[in-house]
Amino acid sequence: MSGQHHQAPMRNTDRLQQVQTPIIPTIANWTRQTHGTLSLGQGMVNYPPPDSALQAIATFGRLPEDHLYGSPLGHPKLLELIQSKLHQDNRIDCGRGYQVMVTAGSNMAFLNVVMAISDPGDEIILPMPYYFNQEMAIQMLGCVAIPVATREDYQLDLAALEAAITEKTRAIVTVSPNNPSGAVYPEKDLRAVNALCHQRGIYHISDEAYEYFTYDGAAHFSAASLADAAGHTISLFSLSKAYGFASWRVGYAVFPEALLAAMLKIQDTNLICPPAITQVAAIGALETGADYCRQQLPELARIRLHVLQQLQAISEICQLQAASGAFYVLLKIRTSLKDVELAERLIKQFKVAAIPGCAFGMQDGCYLRISYGMLSPAQVGEAIQRLITGLLALCSRNPLESATSLD
Repeated sequence: MSGQHHQAPMRNTDRLQQVQTPIIPTIANWTRQTHGTLSLGQGMVNYPPPDSALQAIATFGRLPEDHLYGSPLGHPKLLELIQSKLHQDNRIDCGRGYQVMVTAGSNMAFLNVVMAISDPGDEIILPMPYYFNQEMAIQMLGCVAIPVATREDYQLDLAALEAAITEKTRAIVTVSPNNPSGAVYPEKDLRAVNALCHQRGIYHISDEAYEYFTYDGAAHFSAASLADAAGHTISLFSLSKAYGFASWRVGYAVFPEALLAAMLKIQDTNLICPPAITQVAAIGALETGADYCRQQLPELARIRLHVLQQLQAISEICQLQAASGAFYVLLKIRTSLKDVELAERLIKQFKVAAIPGCAFGMQDGCYLRISYGMLSPAQVGEAIQRLITGLLALCSRNPLESATSLD
């Protein structure tokens, strides 16, 4: 014996290996490596938080209680403002069987909720295209994401949703306005989903992060406002979009009182309490109110219209639905290229970034999600021109030409 000890190889978890690699950091890394790239990738707005948010934290840290753990549910003043906002903007009465919990962004709210309502092996139904972080969260928890096709216009197929329910189903998720398609689900369809969930004894998880971003007369609807919804409806909200709060990580969940004990266990284990300084900033933002976001919408609507008009010029290779919400356009590209390869080429050869549709579960062709919310109007115009130039150059009708390697 040599006396040397050989360390056994460390075992990686199979569960996490099956979870897709987050696409946003990959695209961001390619973008950083290609100087001068304009990004139509990440879903953010181009305006900052309201001054009231920054003023609210100007003196933060001077009081001893600023440095103590707070309530796991959230700052009492913030919870009061959220409940008022829910009543005014969403017609949700929190005194009718709901609880509110502040989280570090609505992604965390979703993870908390799925952990509270499911066991490993349970199924969560995701209409297509799904928000990739939700599919990832479901897999991380040992549950099964069940993708269900929508119609050509990305609206819900109610019969397909009902057919997908099994004895293992714990919830149907709706994201409206939708990321990545921009589709806004009409009230009648959300009522139908909510009623179906009630009838089948499962939860309706309603992601409403883009609630204020609607155009062309489309209206946002919160299913939790329904009279008989409080026992089975969970709503998720975020300040990231409406208040330019992406880096502050403030979101919240509205959920049935019966889930309170489970949600408190999860919050106490994972976060203990939401960060105090970001909650104080959120108080300042909500005191300004949703009019801050609504004031930004006319310019965003003009940008959206201009983007749609520009993209019509390449309709022979680019199919799109002019959806009425969020700040996304989901393009279906006629090409033999894989979407990840196309996205990489667009960055490295044409200095414009977009997100591959495979991240959202779109496997039946080459899709790209573009975000027109995070750049100035002039920058969006330039980025779309680069995108058009790149797509025309790369997506030739000759499949051999389309498949040539990167320079």
